[in-house]
Amino acid sequence: MVLYLGTSALDSDVIGWALYDGTGRTCPTTGDSDEPPYATGVAALRDGWRLIQASQLIPPYPGHEYDVSFLKHEFFFEKFVDLQNV
Repeated sequence: MVLYLGTSALDSDVIGWALYDGTGRTCPTTGDSDEPPYATGVAALRDGWRLIQASQLIPPYPGHEYDVSFLKHEFFFEKFVDLQNV
């Protein structure tokens, strides 16, 4: 699961997301919902997801604070699933 947060703080709101199901129960990418799977990164951690990596914080260049670009606050989460119960 990839969560894009509003800021670099894990308790900020999720503004974008991607889900990848590696168990074979659903298609590899899921999450066609308009609602994020979790409201914040902390909520995902509380539900058993492990934080893998957080994006590097790079301040915008002066004069480019409002340019449209990639979402900077990207967090990768993983969750182990017991496949014997799938």
